[in-house]
Amino acid sequence: MARALSPTWVFAIILVSANLADAIGVNWGTQSSHLIHPSIVVGMLKDNGIKKVKLFDADSWTVSALAGSGIEVMVAIPNNQLVHLSGSYSHAKDWVKENVTKHLYSGGVDIRYVAVGNEPFLTAYNGTYMKPTFPALKNIQKALDEAGVGNKIKATIPLNADVYESASNKPSGGDFRKDMKSLMVQIVQFLHSNDAPFVVNIYPFLSLYLNPNFPFDFAFFDGGSSITDKGVQYSNVFDANYDTLVWTLKKAGVPDLKIIVGENGWPTDGDKNANVQYARKFYDGFFKKMANNKGTPLRPGKLDVYLFSFIDEDMKSIDPGRFERHWGIFRYDGQPKFEIDFTGQGNDKFPVAAKGVQYLPSQWCVLNNDVKNISVVAPDVDYACSNSDCTSLGYGSSCNKLDTRGNISYAFNMYFQMNDQDVQACDFNGLAKRVTQNASQGNCLFPIQIMSAGERLKLGSRAGAVAGFLLILFALL
Repeated sequence: MARALSPTWVFAIILVSANLADAIGVNWGTQSSHLIHPSIVVGMLKDNGIKKVKLFDADSWTVSALAGSGIEVMVAIPNNQLVHLSGSYSHAKDWVKENVTKHLYSGGVDIRYVAVGNEPFLTAYNGTYMKPTFPALKNIQKALDEAGVGNKIKATIPLNADVYESASNKPSGGDFRKDMKSLMVQIVQFLHSNDAPFVVNIYPFLSLYLNPNFPFDFAFFDGGSSITDKGVQYSNVFDANYDTLVWTLKKAGVPDLKIIVGENGWPTDGDKNANVQYARKFYDGFFKKMANNKGTPLRPGKLDVYLFSFIDEDMKSIDPGRFERHWGIFRYDGQPKFEIDFTGQGNDKFPVAAKGVQYLPSQWCVLNNDVKNISVVAPDVDYACSNSDCTSLGYGSSCNKLDTRGNISYAFNMYFQMNDQDVQACDFNGLAKRVTQNASQGNCLFPIQIMSAGERLKLGSRAGAVAGFLLILFALL
């Protein structure tokens, strides 16, 4: 017989849900060919109970849409502005005035943090931002203080977990990288003196992706693998990575420095381990962990985490991997990918989708049936994928099982949709044709693009990696 919940238990569930909502935010990126209108995205945030959002710039169109929403906001300074802001305090003052204080009116935007750069110390940048980042941080915090908002709004630097390492491969061996230890100690002491947090991006998926011998279960939260360090047992890599940072901060003299996880999530396409099944498994375990408020062995209690990410971005660089364009809980059009429960109570259901998104006409671009010699199509496929997004065709991805003709049609359609279904974008020297019958095959979605709310971003040369991939694909078929 079903038993009704007592008022005490009902209150406890509501309290847990509220606490978890306060602890979890999302990253909202805009590297997309067709942007959903910011007001629609803000509606999605509110409909799904998301109370914190982290941005990658301070675009006024986006930030202004958050006015009156009650959502806490982290605005950001892109890496390419660090030199400008580090060299002149007046530039920092102007930036704060234009991108922060102008939004702080009654009923305005609840800005809490300014992210100075984004993972500026990645080894891939070869030290490009090593010198300007810290001076820019100091200038921005000083400008916030002088504007009278420094007590509420803190400047920080979102960093990749590669700024620290462990010689023992266990948390207790944690320390900052030798090549930047002196700089990082100065930065964390500055953050501590200004009551600002250390923001770090932790990705269990990348541990699995980068190391073929990494224990699969250790990337998730439901046990199966563990390590022991100084009597402390770790059952997942998230906790182990987090506590490696805790040890690192302790050795730097700031053991109580607040930590925010700026990015944490699981992609759903573009790699053999990037799929909806594993993403749901990861999020289910993660939200249950967050709901328990157990924290990590060295930092028990509530964790502050921003999920990466809210919506897919089809223009992100794929240099780290083809999965980069598929981190979203929602697809490019604001439709949810899988059932989830942000409260961690296990009551999974599809999140609330975007409302008011408009699509282009229901038509697709596919390989013309009259084409018999498909070897002549390779240059056109190469061109299409170089100027669109063919990452779902990769090994282990959602469209990996298409036959050769299916691969060609997919590439043609992605280019066609990316170019707003322009008639000339479905020509390819007479090799393609437009159809009104849905071209999707099995689990492989041939998308119809949405009507963009913003100007389409310029495609960069970084898509070239996909082009080479498609030529290899043709060679194998």
